[in-house]
Parts: sequence; structure tokens; C-alpha cells
Amino acid sequence: MPRRPTNPRLTNIEDWRAGADADPGFVTALARGLEILRAFGRDDRYLGNGELAKRTGIPKSTVSRLTQTLTSLGYLRYVDQLERYQLGPGVLALGYRYLAGNGVRDLAHPHMQALADSTDCSVALGTGDRSEMVYTDVCQGKGPLILRLEVGARIPMPVTSMGRAYIAGLPEADREALLARLKVHYGDAWPALRDGIEQSLRFYADHGYCVSEGDWNRDVASAGVPLVLEGGAHVLAFNCGGSSLRLTRRVLERSIGPRLQELVRLVERDLTGGGAPTLDYGA
Repeated sequence: MPRRPTNPRLTNIEDWRAGADADPGFVTALARGLEILRAFGRDDRYLGNGELAKRTGIPKSTVSRLTQTLTSLGYLRYVDQLERYQLGPGVLALGYRYLAGNGVRDLAHPHMQALADSTDCSVALGTGDRSEMVYTDVCQGKGPLILRLEVGARIPMPVTSMGRAYIAGLPEADREALLARLKVHYGDAWPALRDGIEQSLRFYADHGYCVSEGDWNRDVASAGVPLVLEGGAHVLAFNCGGSSLRLTRRVLERSIGPRLQELVRLVERDLTGGGAPTLDYGA
């Protein structure tokens, strides 16, 4: 029977370095290879071995061997003219396999689009990844949105409604472990971020959703609700957001938050085979 990892939801490179000593089942070579792939940011098309070594803290000689291996497997592509690497089709294949295997996305999409259309907001589904949330699906309304993020976009966990909802949905032990790692990750900025998270957890306990009003982007306000699956083993989160000029606290509390809660209830129903029609989110 597979053994549950003893160091889940890592938030930074120091975590897996520590894990190599703390967990005898931790494979450092594999972790280093994955860190090479993760070193490519959203705007990075090409990176050389030196840049990868600097970003990951892995010795350049080791990076050279890892990039050769990843290139042979199709996860990187070497560009001779530039003497640098770019992500290969193997990474794209893994991403699409993850999305295809995530049945929640397909079930949630029509409900998300209905909510986006009726509120003229952006509605997204995301999952936690270290200190960030990653969008796995997005539905856009036609309203005056400040940010039009796409699938694969990454947003900070502590200051967004989606991230706060994700934290609120975690089992207590996992939440405490994650907060401890976020503390290390954010350093001196952590006390203020922790206060915001604690306020969000109290708000969630009272209302069943989280909010963010300009905490990440001063022009954006949103609400977020977690989707807790398998007794907390798998936690996702939805958000619904738009211009903070339009989405005031009153609108968030009287409309957006409750509608997002209803969306989650519909997805939970569909996951258990309820099979009723998509709800009309008309105002």
C-alpha cells in the first residue's frame, strides 16, 4: 500500500532540501529534476544552465546532467543557437493529463460560466502550489474586469480570496504545516500576512466564504470558497472577482459570496451524481 508523504505541500526549495534529511523515502535527484522544470517562470522562454543553477541553488555541474536527462525525456528542448533550454512538449503533456484527469473542472465549468455571465465577473477554479494558487479553469463575464487571468496563472495564496479559501478548507494539521512553511517563505512580511489570514479564517467560520478587497491588487475585490474532497485529502478553491469599485463589501456579502457558495454546492451535488440542471444565476 502506498505510504503517504511525510512532507506534503512544500512551499520553497529549502523544504525539499530539508526533506532529503528528514524523510528516508525522499529522492533528492528526482526533486532536483523537478526544481529545474519549476524554475521556468511565466515569462521565461529560454534559460541556460547558469541561470537554472542560480535560481535553484543546485550546482551547475549537476544542473548540466539534469538538463541533459530532461532533454532526452522530452521535458526540455535545447536551442543550439542560444545554448539555452526551453520547456518541452513533455511538460505540456503532463499539464493536459492533469486537467483531463480532474473531473471537477468539467463538472464545474458550466456553473462557473453561468455565474460569470450573470455577475459580469471572472470566476476561477484553482489549486494550491507551495505559496501560490494556480488557476486550472477560468470563466469570464463581460464586465469591466481589471485582471483577465488565464488557465495556468499563479496568484499569491495569503492575500487572495482563493488562497485564503484554500487555507480555510485544509484539515487543521495540514493548515498548520502550510502556515509554518509560508512563515519561512515570506520572512519579515509574514506577521502582516498572518494577521490577514487569521481574520479570513474567522470570517470564513462565520460566513462560509473568504474575501479580498484590494489586498493583492487595489483595484480588484473578490470572494472565495473552498471545495473539500475526500475528507480534506484534496482541496480546491473557487473565486469570483472584478472591479473593487463595483464589488463593494455589501455586494460581496449579499451577492457574490452566497452565489459562490451555491456554485460549490452544485459541484458537490454533481460529483455525487445528483444530475440536476445548471442553476440560473440571474440577479
